[in-house]
Amino acid sequence: IEVDNFSSIQKDIRNLHTRDFKDIDAVIDLAGISNDPSCDLDPIITNSINHQGALHCAKTAKKAGVKRYIMASSCSIYGTGSDNELNENSQINPVSHYAKSKIDAERDIAQLSSQTFCVTFLRLATVYGLSLRMRFDLIVNIMTMHAYKSNSIIVLGGGKQWRPLVHIKDVATAFIKTLEALTNKINGEAFNVGSNDQNYQVIRVANIIKSRLKNVNVVIAPDDPDKRSYHVSFDKINNILGFKTEYNLELGIDQIHNALLNGEIDS
Repeated sequence: IEVDNFSSIQKDIRNLHTRDFKDIDAVIDLAGISNDPSCDLDPIITNSINHQGALHCAKTAKKAGVKRYIMASSCSIYGTGSDNELNENSQINPVSHYAKSKIDAERDIAQLSSQTFCVTFLRLATVYGLSLRMRFDLIVNIMTMHAYKSNSIIVLGGGKQWRPLVHIKDVATAFIKTLEALTNKINGEAFNVGSNDQNYQVIRVANIIKSRLKNVNVVIAPDDPDKRSYHVSFDKINNILGFKTEYNLELGIDQIHNALLNGEIDS
């Protein structure tokens, strides 16, 4: 895709220099090792990139005169919460190195916030949907792919675990809303990104996919090495930024399924 006035620098986030931020007004930090199994392979490297790398990015951006810094964080920091809705002030209970690295990054980067350097954290729900670089390690995407390929979905741990979900295009909208917001509304703040009506138990996600694709067998396994379960409130981003999701789970499933059927993406 060609975009006017776009230039690309391919560089390790840990090696960024102030010159890399020349004439930059805002930074959206999406860099990092982005799932639990990958992070668990080497906690030291995970900390080096997701925590120290993000902190280095923010410090370097501030030194270069960047005005806004938005970090992509994660609702997974809530870990194993109760069935009650968890908000941005709820107790965090991380169960993975990925989540811990996000918490550490938020804590240290928040201290850089000032009148001239606006810092915001967007805690994303689990993302789903069709994209140019598909991730088939995310619950909706991988379940849809397995349903398409093998007509079977395996649900681990009984499927009672809660997951908040959000479409990738709604995530993009949330970042735009944050970029456009007045600094006094977002400086030093964290926002959960998603919608209250897209908190799902895993078994329900599997059954919705089954209803969309037909002839799909849902198999429930008793145990799950992933102990996360969190039911999240998204009132804050709605009330302060006026953010509302436009895409729902059924549409996201259909988009992925149609792309698989048409050979637009590899399974």
